[in-house]
Amino acid sequence: MTLTTPEAVESEPTKPQAQRGAKSGGGLGRYILVRFLLIFPTVFILVTLVFFLMRVIGNPITASVGGRLTPDQLQERLHAAGYDRPVFVQYLEYLGNIVRGDFGTTSTDNRPITEVIVTYGGATAELVFYALIVALVLGIPLGMLAAYLRDKWPDVLFRALAILTYATPVFFGGLLLKLVFSVWLGWLPLSDRASTRVSLILDNIPGATGIYLIDALRTGNAQVIGDVLSHAVLPALTLGLLTAGIFLRLVRANMIGSLGSEYVDAARSRGVREARLVRTHAFRPALVPIITVMGLQIAMLLGGSVLTETTFGWRGLGFQLNQYLSARDFVAVQGIVAMLAVIVALTNFIVDVVAALIDPRVRF
Repeated sequence: MTLTTPEAVESEPTKPQAQRGAKSGGGLGRYILVRFLLIFPTVFILVTLVFFLMRVIGNPITASVGGRLTPDQLQERLHAAGYDRPVFVQYLEYLGNIVRGDFGTTSTDNRPITEVIVTYGGATAELVFYALIVALVLGIPLGMLAAYLRDKWPDVLFRALAILTYATPVFFGGLLLKLVFSVWLGWLPLSDRASTRVSLILDNIPGATGIYLIDALRTGNAQVIGDVLSHAVLPALTLGLLTAGIFLRLVRANMIGSLGSEYVDAARSRGVREARLVRTHAFRPALVPIITVMGLQIAMLLGGSVLTETTFGWRGLGFQLNQYLSARDFVAVQGIVAMLAVIVALTNFIVDVVAALIDPRVRF
């Protein structure tokens, strides 16, 4: 007969506990695997849509340089690029190239799409980061305050502002901010990522990343850092306000539900202070939907960056994409949009994993 000590009983997990632990770990691993595998059909569908939508307007060579070539020269270019073959054959070749990491070569300046992404992607990533900071700093606190002051005049004001910022076109909001803060008040720069002198410094430092804030911090020069940040204020506000309104309404709706829950009432009856009640007990359950939506908002920010970068002369992917559209270089447009689709799919995967780690209910 085997004797079991109390210490052994306490140290050994019971069978239901072990099953729950295995189920929890398996649930997380399975969830991550499923979300990772979903990246491939998502990218496939997006890339397929981009390819055939670009073919609706005809072949890219004719669209971009057809008017400047003789019929024989045009036919030679079409044959060299393979656009005289059946569309389905072109599509299969295009998918094969993407699998190898080849998103094509631009027609106007003969540059690989991957080189364009590397050259201008840092500027767009920097702008999206600034915009997310603006959206989180404005949207989350105002949403919390609107939920706590539900149906009072601050709540009505914040909701109206959220609708206004979301409904205002990006280019109009950018022009309005430029008019007020650059033209009338003269507080902030009108356009560009930095002044000409600072741009030359940052573009020529060894190992430049293309992200001006990081490169400016590397110089250790306060004037350079201030110049970069001052140029980023208006573009960040223009793009960030678009998402801040969404975050505000999302936080408000989820926190109203949390504040009316039984566990919040129980915490209030125990004498928990209202500030801690709102900040800890009600806000944390409302955080998961924000993280989930954040992945979708990054796609919206990448789309909004085209107009924002064009409005402010912010030379990133959006600005360059607009240049290629003006030049009717649809090979470049197709490649950049396909590359952005891959980035958005990967970003959503990371956001889903973070949400699953924070709230186990997401896994099932």
